[in-house]
Amino acid sequence: MQVMSKTIGTATATGAHPYMANSTREAKERMLEATGFATIDDLFVQIPADHRLSGQLDLPAGARSEAAVRRRLLAALAKNETCEENLSFIGGGCWQHYVPAVCDEIVSRTEFVTSHLGTPSSDYGRFHVWFEFASQLGELLELDFVGLPVYSYGCAAGHAIRMAARLTGRNQVLLPASIDPERLAVIRNYCEPPEMASHIEIVLVDFDRETGALDLDDLEAKLSMRTAAVYFENPSYLGTIEAAGASIAAAARAAGAETIVGVDPISLGVLAPPARYGADIVVGTLQTLGVHMNCGGGVGGFIAGRDEDRYAREYPTIAITTTETTEPGELAFAPTLVQQTSAMTREGAKDWYGNNSVRLWTVANAVYMALLGPQGFAEIGESIVRRGSYAAQRLGAIAGVEIRPAGAFFKDFVVDFGGTGKPVTEINAALREWGIFGGRDLSSTFPDLGQSALYAVTEIHSVEDIDRLAEALAEVTR
Repeated sequence: MQVMSKTIGTATATGAHPYMANSTREAKERMLEATGFATIDDLFVQIPADHRLSGQLDLPAGARSEAAVRRRLLAALAKNETCEENLSFIGGGCWQHYVPAVCDEIVSRTEFVTSHLGTPSSDYGRFHVWFEFASQLGELLELDFVGLPVYSYGCAAGHAIRMAARLTGRNQVLLPASIDPERLAVIRNYCEPPEMASHIEIVLVDFDRETGALDLDDLEAKLSMRTAAVYFENPSYLGTIEAAGASIAAAARAAGAETIVGVDPISLGVLAPPARYGADIVVGTLQTLGVHMNCGGGVGGFIAGRDEDRYAREYPTIAITTTETTEPGELAFAPTLVQQTSAMTREGAKDWYGNNSVRLWTVANAVYMALLGPQGFAEIGESIVRRGSYAAQRLGAIAGVEIRPAGAFFKDFVVDFGGTGKPVTEINAALREWGIFGGRDLSSTFPDLGQSALYAVTEIHSVEDIDRLAEALAEVTR
């Protein structure tokens, strides 16, 4: 990108854009000379020709000023329809929960926003907050070791599976076939292609289409001496509460495999933490603990486990500890196990754990958990269960509509529209006219569930909101 720079009343020669200093022809020629390549195309010969763009992108003409860029971006953003302006029942991995104003206030303070990892002079309470975050989450999970977060729920699951493979020396993981397809795609990346030396084979375990529960017979049949871990989620992607968690963990342990459980931490006010039914490693999302829905940025994923050396030595992330200072009775907060992370040893690390962006969310998480406390978690969990049950009752009464799973669920549940004779895409398009975002379409990702959608109900949905949804669905499915 080049622009015409001007003096007062007189045009000068073209120059580089101030934010793209290496964009001039002369700069490119100097770089090619230094690298020994004749043309820029020579840099990309390893990429097949049919994978490279020939010609120009079909883009509008470049804006000539910052004001024009701003106008164009605002016009594009104005096309968005948000969950503030519409009633949303979309879930399945990123949910609309209430974020207290104090979370936003504290997370935006400069001592947290501008602090940089690695410089003690920039630490104005950040390490202390990280320690409190890990302590609170550990208490909620009933586990003693919580690392700093990674980019997402899927990244946390991928890291945990690789931890299990290193712990056991095995190269296979069993996953529920009901897992979120997007999360599965992330896990596949972490397990690497078959051609790689550290490839981990993914084997899917079937689930009951009526109850959503993992098929224990299929699990037993697929467990082997190659199995590094059994991974399942509670609640599952489809909202199912897995009642056989202890049996799954026992089967994994009998085969010498680790048990990894994915969990939505906001459910732990009403559900037992995975450590109680045999989980070795627990992962999950941090988005439900005071973080706004976010498109295009990580909302945080955690990894937690027992405070045992063999687990701690396999963590890809930094942990926070306390130490005594020269002042009697005074404690300092500091990172530990840094030497085994990619921040220190790069390719020699346990794993490459990503960037620092999601660590800011630990501040919001710590504030949120401190605000709720044990009683608050119980109340919000009970509220979600009551409202979800009411929604399932109202929607299940609509002609041609069936609710799945048949048993208990938390927050997410499947609505089968097969009996209405209308596809989910048509139903969701009609709901938009009512100012409602319908559930996530499952017809392509779970075709054996037919024309079904995944709906989510949280504490923000009032009885009136649910009645409005039921009224709209009754109308658009006729």
